[in-house]
Amino acid sequence: MGMPPSAHERAFGLAYDELRARWPGSTEERDVDTPYGPTRVHVHGPVDGPPLVLLPGGSATGLVWFANAPALGARYRVHAVDLLGDAGRTERRGRPLKGADDLTAWLDALLDGLGLTRAHLCGHSYGAWLAARYALHAPERVDRLALVDPTRVFAGFRPGYLLRALPVLTRPSEARARAFLAWETAGTRPDEAWQRLYALASTAPGRKLVAGGRPRVAGLRAPLLVLLAERSRAHRAAEVADRVRRTLPEAEVVLLPGATHHSLPLTAPERLDERLLAFLG
Repeated sequence: MGMPPSAHERAFGLAYDELRARWPGSTEERDVDTPYGPTRVHVHGPVDGPPLVLLPGGSATGLVWFANAPALGARYRVHAVDLLGDAGRTERRGRPLKGADDLTAWLDALLDGLGLTRAHLCGHSYGAWLAARYALHAPERVDRLALVDPTRVFAGFRPGYLLRALPVLTRPSEARARAFLAWETAGTRPDEAWQRLYALASTAPGRKLVAGGRPRVAGLRAPLLVLLAERSRAHRAAEVADRVRRTLPEAEVVLLPGATHHSLPLTAPERLDERLLAFLG
């Protein structure tokens, strides 16, 4: 007999299922075995569509792409992943998760388990950092790379953002997570069900996001799209855009007007989908 679920686990499960219900009806849930534990993937789109793997930001869960799934899934076989070490339905068991190399090894195993030799890769925030690292680790497996307001890829965090985030990291509570989200997303009104899930994910016991250094982006070989939130408080979008253009002049850089860091990818998803679909071709 296992332990009965805690009040937090019950609340998280309800919020998770509520957001899952917002995905298209044909979406499949897959639990893919990896040496680090089973990974939950939300799969939507034509079986023979080109594969597109979506990596979310921290605390967002793979479900955060619910508003993008219909448009992206019309053309691509979408695989939205609950990240290893984060809250969600991906379990951590087996090989220990110690560093960034474990995350790239986990993604290798995940793509193998999904039967994907190659895929388009798109990540937001922490997921963009992971996507960039993976594209450097396994360039032969990444067709095209899209980074949505990437953090710690081209620039560090703004000190003011870290100052606001600190209470959420050191003394996590749902109220602190909601206050931080309200500050960063001011004026964009992200989906309420997702905000509830984010706050619960931020305070999930045992959550362990593995960090690492900034990737050596000059080595990226895949065609690259960088979508930046015009009003991101995580970093200064104009400075990041400059750095991308200087380091990787072939990359496409797009500013998403009115967007903030945490309001992506789910506010004004049409603009994001349009640019992403045009890039993926």
